[in-house]
Amino acid sequence: MKKQTFIIGALALAAIIFTSCCNQKDETATAGLVIEKQGVFSSGGRVTDPIPGDYDPTQNWMDPTRKGTTTHVDHANTFYQVPAGGNGNPVVFLHGYGQTRTGWQSTPDGREGWADLFLRKGYSTFLVDQPRRGAAAATEMIVNDPGDVDGPRFKVGEQAWYTHFRIGRVAPERYEGSQFPEGAEAQTQFFCQMTPNTGNYDEALFGSVLSDVLADVQKMTGKKSVYVTHSQGGRVGWATDATNIAAIVAVEPGFAPMVGSPEYQKFVEAKVPMLFLFGDNIMNGPEDIQSTGFWQMVLNQCRDFAEHYNQDGGDATVIYLPDQGIHGNSHFLFQEKNNAELADLVFEWLKTKGL
Repeated sequence: MKKQTFIIGALALAAIIFTSCCNQKDETATAGLVIEKQGVFSSGGRVTDPIPGDYDPTQNWMDPTRKGTTTHVDHANTFYQVPAGGNGNPVVFLHGYGQTRTGWQSTPDGREGWADLFLRKGYSTFLVDQPRRGAAAATEMIVNDPGDVDGPRFKVGEQAWYTHFRIGRVAPERYEGSQFPEGAEAQTQFFCQMTPNTGNYDEALFGSVLSDVLADVQKMTGKKSVYVTHSQGGRVGWATDATNIAAIVAVEPGFAPMVGSPEYQKFVEAKVPMLFLFGDNIMNGPEDIQSTGFWQMVLNQCRDFAEHYNQDGGDATVIYLPDQGIHGNSHFLFQEKNNAELADLVFEWLKTKGL
């Protein structure tokens, strides 16, 4: 663990009163959070081989060849907070494609995100930026679209993601009864969360690095983590070592492990309980939108996984929110108007697991 910890206030203070700056617009979040400790650390990654030649300290940054220099790359970056008087259980949050930890910290309309809601319930939160993304963007080979003759560019497509994420058919419209925050400002805040990869997606590498993150969290807290993943982050979750996982909460993951696969077996053997959450407009989604079939396939595959996982001695629950009478949620259910209600659903499940 490459660790840089920044503790707020003087060392003599046992705790600080902290109200998240991400929630300045949230007039309902009036009670301060008592944060005992917070910081940032990096996990995993590697150091590149030196560029051939001898480093010249007299030229340093002015030498365009960078001879003899190295770079730390392909690590994860984690921001953590420990609440005063907490229950001791750490929760590691991993974002999905095009996202960073920002998505857990607030909502498009400025209310409290799941990170603060979990802190209020006594959980220590660890918010990860996966390698080659966000605050962990350093990588040796910058990704390049072969069709882009002008060099690397962020692949545009906000409207496509909006439809695929089931917020509405075409931005800015929302599906009837949508839980997604309304208004142009909220939509702008949501789109501004999207961020490019600096390097290619490498699931095995990212799983290895997240294994390092969970090992570092175990060293810091003495406990295994509740691992909360979203979307593409769910796939990284399955590639993560199960050793330091107390439970998995997979929010609309990119599929579940194939039954009988090595990934499947490692979770069965580790007896990791799992909760899958899916929003609305899947089984009842527009038939002419291709993404509807994709989400139906993902939901059905996760249900099949859970059935076999339970038969093999595991513990998996799949919740399709409309079956619970909860309607209008998109792929980003943890950021929507009822995100506190959905967090309570997760808290109740964790309580049944003694976490």
